[in-house]
Amino acid sequence: MSGGDEAGRLVRPFTLTGGRTRPSRADFALITTVTAVDPPPERAVRPQPEHVRILRLCARPVAVAEVAARLDLPVSVVVIMLCDLLEAGLITARPPHPVAGNPDLELLQKVRDGLGRI
Repeated sequence: MSGGDEAGRLVRPFTLTGGRTRPSRADFALITTVTAVDPPPERAVRPQPEHVRILRLCARPVAVAEVAARLDLPVSVVVIMLCDLLEAGLITARPPHPVAGNPDLELLQKVRDGLGRI
């Protein structure tokens, strides 16, 4: 959210979600891939301006975390808005593939150690 003061940042997410603080469904993880439906359904409700911004970002498959970063909004707010779009039939959501077997702990530790150097 570019510009604005701290107070504006506290109010804006609340207004974007219509006061909702929890998503209506549990379809979205940070790495869930979302894609705008093209063409949109004929009977779809006209989206709000922020929903339109999301739809533009989702013209190609994009992760939920990427949408939040590009919009400079909290992930929790973006997930609530994505729920609206999913329920309206304007996007599809593809969950991450489950990891088969146990994760490679040595690799995870190397990643963690590498991130600690940043």
